[in-house]
Amino acid sequence: MARQSTPCSRLITILLALRAASVHHGLVDADQVAALRILLEPSSWLQETRTFARALRRSASRTSSGLLIVGTPDEEPWHLAAHLDQESRLAGIPGLAPTLVRWAPPPGAPPHLRVGLTRLEEARRGETLFVVSPEAAPAPLLERVHDARRVGATIMAMDAGDPDLDDMAHECLNVDPGLAPVSFDAAQHLVSAAAGEPSQPRAGMRARLARALDAINGPRED
Repeated sequence: MARQSTPCSRLITILLALRAASVHHGLVDADQVAALRILLEPSSWLQETRTFARALRRSASRTSSGLLIVGTPDEEPWHLAAHLDQESRLAGIPGLAPTLVRWAPPPGAPPHLRVGLTRLEEARRGETLFVVSPEAAPAPLLERVHDARRVGATIMAMDAGDPDLDDMAHECLNVDPGLAPVSFDAAQHLVSAAAGEPSQPRAGMRARLARALDAINGPRED
């Protein structure tokens, strides 16, 4: 007789699928993110993620073209930038669409992909600089973040626990690999989804979770 999967084992299956999608740079759909939220619901860490995402949304909403997003030389936040752009369109928040700032954009890249570090030097009051750094931020980045804050830009930081960067940020979210219950990639999905979505009733999230379970394990038989 085949063993019947439990709700817990189904949730673990979803988490494994989410992890695999992150590792292979695949798409993580909204139902998988909803499942992850349900699992993390009892933790204070999920609330911290939501609080950070809503602060990002509020800050970005102040201007239609003032959200700058930058990573490190080895880790540019392409995926997060793409999700924020999508959430911007779906939620009708033009300011949430980011400008991806790159360390060494190739000359032949499209205009939106060849924005270099000089853009950070042009940051001004009312703009938001979102620094995404899964590793220690290098000195040249810290210097530019400091200058942007000095002229009045709002600094948001998502990192793995970088005290130098956190000291400069108005809001920060630490995704410490030794303490956080999710990977840095998964945390980026949670942030982008929460930034673009209004508050939803709990029942709505559970309905999406049920659809995710059915998609992976098939509908439950009565």
